[in-house]
Amino acid sequence: MTSLAHQLKRLALPQSDPNLLTRREVASLLFDPKDAASMDRSTFYALGCTGLEELLGIEPAFLEFQDTLFSAASLTLERSVQSKEVNEKLDAGISLFLTRLCPYFLLKPAHKCIEWLVHRFHVQLYNADSLLACALPYHDTNVFVRVLQLVKIRDATNRWNWLHCLQKPGVPLSRGTLITHCYTDLSFMDFICTMVTKAIQVTPHSSLRVIFSFYASTIVAALDAVDRVSDTIISKLLPYVQKGLKAPLTDYKAATYMIVCQLAVKVVMEASLVDTLAVHISKSLLKEPVLAKEGVGCLIVLLQNQKEGAAGAFSRLSSMPALVSTLQVMAAAHDVSPLLRHLLPHLVGAVFTCSSGENRVKGSLCSSRRSLLDEYLSQTELSADNMSALDRRLLPLVRLLESRYCGALDGVLGGHVTDISSSEQKQLFHQFLSLSMSSGKYQIMGDSDTSLLLSLKHPQPSVRVLAVEHLMSIITSGQVQRVTSCLQIPLESTTSWFSRSRFLLSITETDDLRMCVPSSRLPVLTEAVRLLSDPRLGKGDSELLLRAGWRLLPFLVITSAQPHLSTCVARSSIVSQHPLTLNWAQGETLKTFLITETLRVGRGSVEEVRCVIDPGAFLSHRHVVVSLPGEVWWNPEKLDTNTCCYLGLLCRLFSVTISGAGEGPAAGIFRDLMKLLIQVHLREPPMLFRFLCVLWGYGSNHGDQLDVKVGAVLQTQALYMGRALLGAQPTAMLEELAAANSPVFPSLLCCLSSPVREVRRAALGALQSLSGAKGSPFQPITEKLLKTPEEIIADPSYLSQALGVLYDECQTVKVKTQQTKLQSSMRQLLQSVQTPSCPSYSAAGLLRVLSHVNGQAVLSALLPVLDRLLEQSGPDTPTLLRAEAQLMQLVLGKYNEASAPLLAGDQNCLDLFIRALRTSIQQHPDIPSCQISALEQITKPFFPALGDEKVQQKLLSVIFDLLVESRSPLVANTISSVFKGIAVDGQLVANELAPPEKPKVSVTVQQTRRSRMTQRKPQESGDVDPEGGAVSWQRVTLILELLQHKKKLKRAQMLVPVLFSLLASLEPCSGDHTNMEYTKQLLLSCLLNVCHKLSPDGGAVGADVLDEDKFSVELVVQCIRASDMPQTHHHALLLLGTAATIFPEKVLHNIMPIFTFMGANIMRLDDAYSFRVIDKTVQMVIPALIKQLSVDGSSSQVDAVVTRIVHVFADALPHVPDHRRLPILAQLVTTLGPARFLWVLMLLLFKLHATQTASSVSEKDAALERDMDFWIALCCQFEVTDQLTSIINILNFLLQLPDDKDDGENYISTIVSNSQQGEKALIFSLDAHSSKELRHFKFLSVSFMAQLLGSASFIGKSLQQLQQRLLEEILRYIHSVARCVEENADRPTAKFWRVLLNKAYDVLDKVNSLLPTDTFITVMRGLMGNQLPSVRRKAMELLNNKLQHRTQWEEQQVTALLQLTGDLLSIVGKGHGKVTEAEQAINRQTALYSLKLLCRSFGSDHQEAMVPVLLRAVEIVTASEEEKNVTGSALLCIAEVVSTLKALAIPQLPRLMPAVLHTLTDRKELLTNEIYLLSAVTALQRVTETLPHFISPYLQDATLQSSSSSSSSSSSATAQLSARLSSLRSTLATKLPPRVLLPTLAKCYSNMLGALMSILKEHISHMDKEQLNFHQSELTSFFLTALDFRAEHCEGDLEKTAQIEGCVIDCLLAMVMKLSEVTFRPLFFKLFDWSKSDSKERLLTFYRLSDRIAERLKGLFVLFAGNLVKPFADLLRQTNSSETAVCLSGGEEKSSLLLQYVLDCLYKIFLYDTQRFLSRERADALMSPLLDQLENTLGGEQVYQQRVTQHLVPCVGQFSVALADDTQWKTLNYQILLKTRHTDSKVRYSSLLMLMELASKLKENYMVLLPETIPFLAELMEDECEEVEQQVQKVVQEMENILGEPLQSYF
Repeated sequence: MTSLAHQLKRLALPQSDPNLLTRREVASLLFDPKDAASMDRSTFYALGCTGLEELLGIEPAFLEFQDTLFSAASLTLERSVQSKEVNEKLDAGISLFLTRLCPYFLLKPAHKCIEWLVHRFHVQLYNADSLLACALPYHDTNVFVRVLQLVKIRDATNRWNWLHCLQKPGVPLSRGTLITHCYTDLSFMDFICTMVTKAIQVTPHSSLRVIFSFYASTIVAALDAVDRVSDTIISKLLPYVQKGLKAPLTDYKAATYMIVCQLAVKVVMEASLVDTLAVHISKSLLKEPVLAKEGVGCLIVLLQNQKEGAAGAFSRLSSMPALVSTLQVMAAAHDVSPLLRHLLPHLVGAVFTCSSGENRVKGSLCSSRRSLLDEYLSQTELSADNMSALDRRLLPLVRLLESRYCGALDGVLGGHVTDISSSEQKQLFHQFLSLSMSSGKYQIMGDSDTSLLLSLKHPQPSVRVLAVEHLMSIITSGQVQRVTSCLQIPLESTTSWFSRSRFLLSITETDDLRMCVPSSRLPVLTEAVRLLSDPRLGKGDSELLLRAGWRLLPFLVITSAQPHLSTCVARSSIVSQHPLTLNWAQGETLKTFLITETLRVGRGSVEEVRCVIDPGAFLSHRHVVVSLPGEVWWNPEKLDTNTCCYLGLLCRLFSVTISGAGEGPAAGIFRDLMKLLIQVHLREPPMLFRFLCVLWGYGSNHGDQLDVKVGAVLQTQALYMGRALLGAQPTAMLEELAAANSPVFPSLLCCLSSPVREVRRAALGALQSLSGAKGSPFQPITEKLLKTPEEIIADPSYLSQALGVLYDECQTVKVKTQQTKLQSSMRQLLQSVQTPSCPSYSAAGLLRVLSHVNGQAVLSALLPVLDRLLEQSGPDTPTLLRAEAQLMQLVLGKYNEASAPLLAGDQNCLDLFIRALRTSIQQHPDIPSCQISALEQITKPFFPALGDEKVQQKLLSVIFDLLVESRSPLVANTISSVFKGIAVDGQLVANELAPPEKPKVSVTVQQTRRSRMTQRKPQESGDVDPEGGAVSWQRVTLILELLQHKKKLKRAQMLVPVLFSLLASLEPCSGDHTNMEYTKQLLLSCLLNVCHKLSPDGGAVGADVLDEDKFSVELVVQCIRASDMPQTHHHALLLLGTAATIFPEKVLHNIMPIFTFMGANIMRLDDAYSFRVIDKTVQMVIPALIKQLSVDGSSSQVDAVVTRIVHVFADALPHVPDHRRLPILAQLVTTLGPARFLWVLMLLLFKLHATQTASSVSEKDAALERDMDFWIALCCQFEVTDQLTSIINILNFLLQLPDDKDDGENYISTIVSNSQQGEKALIFSLDAHSSKELRHFKFLSVSFMAQLLGSASFIGKSLQQLQQRLLEEILRYIHSVARCVEENADRPTAKFWRVLLNKAYDVLDKVNSLLPTDTFITVMRGLMGNQLPSVRRKAMELLNNKLQHRTQWEEQQVTALLQLTGDLLSIVGKGHGKVTEAEQAINRQTALYSLKLLCRSFGSDHQEAMVPVLLRAVEIVTASEEEKNVTGSALLCIAEVVSTLKALAIPQLPRLMPAVLHTLTDRKELLTNEIYLLSAVTALQRVTETLPHFISPYLQDATLQSSSSSSSSSSSATAQLSARLSSLRSTLATKLPPRVLLPTLAKCYSNMLGALMSILKEHISHMDKEQLNFHQSELTSFFLTALDFRAEHCEGDLEKTAQIEGCVIDCLLAMVMKLSEVTFRPLFFKLFDWSKSDSKERLLTFYRLSDRIAERLKGLFVLFAGNLVKPFADLLRQTNSSETAVCLSGGEEKSSLLLQYVLDCLYKIFLYDTQRFLSRERADALMSPLLDQLENTLGGEQVYQQRVTQHLVPCVGQFSVALADDTQWKTLNYQILLKTRHTDSKVRYSSLLMLMELASKLKENYMVLLPETIPFLAELMEDECEEVEQQVQKVVQEMENILGEPLQSYF
């Protein structure tokens, strides 16, 4: 079935089911379909109502369907014509009913109801899903199969199609199949689940158990059977599982429990899913505790098979009242531990979250000690009150556990002691221990049975030490109260000093010095510090004191929680005695330390500082100050660690104080602090500003040596402070601060380029304050910048632009003083960068500011910096700082276009740049290496700006060396992009490519060859030491790869010599072949690129640019021939193609090896690249050669070369892939010029085909057809004019070829004498080919031209320009071939020449069909005057062809064509000199045919022009000595002209008609020439048809001729002649009036009666009634005469006589059929009387006529047959040989014939008798003579048998039918029976035949005749003649068949 049929079937509605419209079979559940078809609707309705009533007794819920589906109105409801809404409502009702019916499906009442639904509502079609859902739970019963057989599920797209295989065998659905389909088709699983949910909604719950059982058994089994339960199955089931767990139905819930258990067993679920299922199960247990055991069991199975989840279920499960009892019952037989493992920890957690319910939980905690402890230890967030309440609740439980499970509790507690790490958990653990009665004895106190308190006071030191260690662990766990109580114990009595100190130090342990100490620990810490200060502590161990001092140092930091703790610690003896803090407590240094550390750590606030320390005495001690460096730049990168720490402390102090000094209540204090800071540490202004410079620029330092973060806010504050300070400085100090070596101005410049606007604004303000120093060397820059404050503030990049402009101005300013000052300022700035003490980040910032300041002086000033940084970048030096790496990148950026000349002038500058190029170490991942940065500076403007070629050469050399040495892809890519971007002189690259000892290469090709010969050494194949003079091929290869994409190459021609030199040196190498080939390809590609650069438009290149001698085409050709790599070939061919445009002469001399190689190799490859190479080569090489010939005029030379090239392509064609052939040759010819060279290619292809050999004829034909199609397709790629030009050239070539190879000497001499014919020999050489191949070649050429001219490309194309030339050439060739035909007539090749001539004529026909009509007429007229008869004939044939096939003509064309009549008439005349008679006759016939066609086409509109044609044709016909074929053509022409001229031909009738009639009388000629006869008859017929009223004088002769003309031949002309004669007679019969025709026929009667009768018959059929009545008597007389033909010729041939008589009778019947009864009766009786008179022969004619009339008139003839009864009877007696002698003179034959006519006539009378013709008298008169004919053996045995079987028996049988009287039947039967006793066996046999005919006619009426027949048959069964006995058996058998009963009982 097609996809469309499937779609239509899906769209088809159930009401369109054809089964609904038939009653042959009806769908039924209870009955056979055929029996159901015979039952009416009321029966089914009663059945359904009965079933419903029985169901109501079981389930009253069915009552609602009594008024819908089972109402009386449903009897007349036809749902197929109902609306959509009605059907939807009906579907809903049926679905509801079937859903409720499902539990009772197996009951008989349900079957009855379904039977009604099937019969009335066609639920098997409309509601198949609902019906099957109702039956599906009973799938293993026969009733389900019966339901299944009702539905239509054959379609493969039906969802129930999987059950189709069960319908025919009728077997139930197996459970395995159902389960398999359930898990393979999830839609079916969904159907089952949905079926349950629907049933719950609409069905009483008490009856759903069968559905739930089916649901559970199917789903659980499917889950068990499937290999892997997929996520899709789970997602499909989960919604229904959720519904089942929520449902109130016990059975549904139980089924869902089973499904959940199966899922838990089969699937590893996610924790969230397990939790969800457990929660729903717990909820279900709480709602309906009926299934408590089942639900808990389901939960146990779920938890037993799943590792995680179920976290949220147990809070609900713990609320289940019967949980404990259920678990107790289940634990007796099952393992409930999976549930308890999850349940008890959550119950323990509930203890800590619920305020009530302790008693409920208490009983479930027996086995959860560890969980209880874990939960307890996790309660770190509870407050003390809550914890105490929790402790009170837990105390009885812990004591209960301790009493019952003491060992287990001990193990759990012991395990936790070693596992706990955090202090909170330690505290909680010990608190938990306090709940137990034995909390003091675990592990720690294991050696003593006393409590902790007793242990601390134990007399044994070891026990006290253990107790102290235990206390230390308690302190670590944070139990402050217990620690405090312990500390109240007198230390003297507890432990040693050593132990005490360890204990006290453990109190002070803290992991994080920055964490605040909890307030709860402050009393402990304070007490510990006090105890540690005890003087007795130092007596123990000094190391311990030192450790104690270090432990207490962190507490000196002020925090918000314990400001006094720090004071306490600071004043303790242990701190005061510590070496680091010695005597701090007595001085202000403590305050300084406290402040600074507080600020450093960042914990203290301003208020805390103020409340602890007196700010008035702060920072007044100088011994804290560290000596700062004396340089003008403070460089954090180079300061030592102490200085950096001190400087960092100053920065932090400055940050804190300046932040607090702004506003707020403590602002004054902080200002005082700031003063103290400056007075103590930064007293001198230079020092202060150096410090401020550090703050101004430190934000850009990535090293952060000071460990200080200077943000934009602090930077801005420092700038504003600097502004204020600068404004307050005296002029002298300002001058000092603005001096050249001062860092102030450079630092401010860096701030002016900050990305933060406020920083720039503050820096500008500071610069404004600094501008007061008028003597500053930076004053010119300052003044310029202060003029544009808004721009600087608005744009961070403005500063660099402004400085760039300023620098440019200083180079051009005319005022020398100002110029000098500006230059000095810039130098000072660069000097600042150069200063070693200047921080690298500041220097980098300055260079960013000076990014637009470029020049040689700038670069020169920065060279020391670069030198220093390069020194530090070595492999053995430390890594550069990030800022230093950036600085080096910025310094290298100064190598640009402006500073490039310095490299030529300063060797150091160049050396440093080269060092940078060679420094490849990358200091930082995000900063490019020095090498990459240097390479990126070699840009397009930089390289030419170098000026010196030596420098450029040096840089190129270094770059190429790097490319060779480096293994980094980044370096290679960078070098590639650098080289691509710069404009390089070709000589420089050539120097790099040349061997080391030859830095420059400018050699000729000869020198190259010479050097190549001298360099052939064994080591030259590899990369030897360059010093040895060998080429470093790796370096060369890399340079060549760079050159591949190099566009900016100046003087590219300088590369050509060295590239060819490398190519020459590469040739003999014997190293790695692949690498050498690759290098060779690179060299060729570079040469190609050079050629493209030298000649981008493809023109020639002057010798001054590139000398031709330097371009070695021979070397390229050698590459092609020596290499076997296709890619090398491609590159070389492309190069040669390009070279052909530059040096065409040189390529021309080397062209053939190229194309020879291409044909042998490249053209055979099937890839796009090869095709492209061929295409490009052809496009480039060929046009260059053609262009060269146009310049030099050497056409013949180029033609010869191109011919050879085309020869290569043609020879290679068989090896070229098929789909490539046409494009390659088309491109070749397009490039060559199709008008000039297409014909050459075609001839070469013809020659290729002609010389091929094929094994069989079929292969030859197939190859010819394939090649011909290809040739035509190739030609059709070009313009029609090109194709025609090619045809002309081919014809010319064929004309130049000799007729045979033997004639080749003249041909060769012709070629020798004519140099222009040289390429002809290249096309087809007679020496290389045989005569047969020559002939085949010619034949192929002509055949191709014929095929091509008939192709579609010529249709509708105009050929005006080439038509005349083409026709001349083809006619010349035809003339040549025709001459060969004559010359070779007696040779074996004669057939070939004739076939070739036909092909040439075929070409001419095609040309003719393509000619425009006007031109065609002109050309034909010219050809008709040609001297060659064959040409004239062919021209006329072409004209005839055009006239036959063309129907539409324009008027001027018609005029031109009519003008041809004169030429044609001249050909019809006997002229044109020496022409053979036969050829002249053929031409004259052709001309007459042309005239005939002209007359047919245009004569009706131009009759006058045809009159001369008629005259000439009549002259030919009247000429006695004319050849008969010409006369025949003239007669045909006459026929056409007369039919056209009509009345204009009347004057010629007196000459024409006698001539035509005379022609027909020439019997000898007519008998020998049928065409001649046919022409004459055609002419006579046409004249008669055209001018019927003007041929009366010739009518008699015409009638005679039409009646007498015939032919004895059986040729095709005979059929045409018969048709023409028939047409002529018809014309005579229909066109002439009776008054003219009838007398003529009467006169002609004696000659040809048969033909005349045909004329008369047709004439009568066309006569109207009046004419017939008028001429009836005349016709009657004529017919009476004609009917006497037999009597007059009684001795003649009976067959011939019968034929002529038949024609007369047919003619008479035509008249009879037009007569009325009134007019026919006298005619018939007149004929009857006529038959009685004179000759007896008339009887034969009359009764034959009567038979024919009876046949035609049928029942009407019976009216006239009454008078014939007696004559019939008499004739029957007279012709009976048993009674009388033969009555007729003709003997037995005529008598038999007469008897036959009589019997046939009687048969037809009896057959058509409807008027009771056979009265008793007539029956009696005829019966006996008829039956006596059984004994009449007249004519012999064979005639007797034929007469009896074919005439007598049918006549008697029809006679019996006509009798219609049983008495007469009996008489007739008896008479026949009597004949069975005749002595002659033939008579007995014939009687039996008649008896059987009688029985077959009478049928059952024969029964009355049977009794008297049986005795006779019984006698005949014993007849002596065996044939009679056999016939009796047949008769009896036939009678039994007819009568329908056996006849044996009668015998």
